[in-house]
Amino acid sequence: MVPFFRKLIADGADSLPITDERMTRFWITLTQGVNFVLSSMEMMRGGEIYVPKIPSTTIPDVATLISPTHKQHVIGIRPGEKLHETMIPADDAHCTVELDDRYVILASFRPRRPRGLSPSRRQNRWRKASAIPATAIRKSSTSAALQTLLAAAYA
Repeated sequence: MVPFFRKLIADGADSLPITDERMTRFWITLTQGVNFVLSSMEMMRGGEIYVPKIPSTTIPDVATLISPTHKQHVIGIRPGEKLHETMIPADDAHCTVELDDRYVILASFRPRRPRGLSPSRRQNRWRKASAIPATAIRKSSTSAALQTLLAAAYA
């Protein structure tokens, strides 16, 4: 969406199209994504899903950060498009634990132990993790960190 807004501005658009003023999206740079995958691979035991703790914001806030002087106009939500992305479905909240920088949705099955790896050598990586309540909701906010992230990534 940021490259799209920048192209419209470069082409002389006088306003930026906003699908829906309530729409939110999560933000992560390519480098952050790669580092998250690599660190998750080091932690994985098998079957779990890793979810990064990353900022989210509304689309109008992103448009304003990119160009405070451009007006915005609502064009409406497209078929199949979601207002809010869901990183952890409510159905999986009961088997989700929270770490410092991520959530881990634990496997609903016990992975097979590779040959030669005794149970005494396996680590309990989730001992210090705390379960998140089913009512936990990720809220959207335009933080200073997000503004810095966008400014650095699209300067």
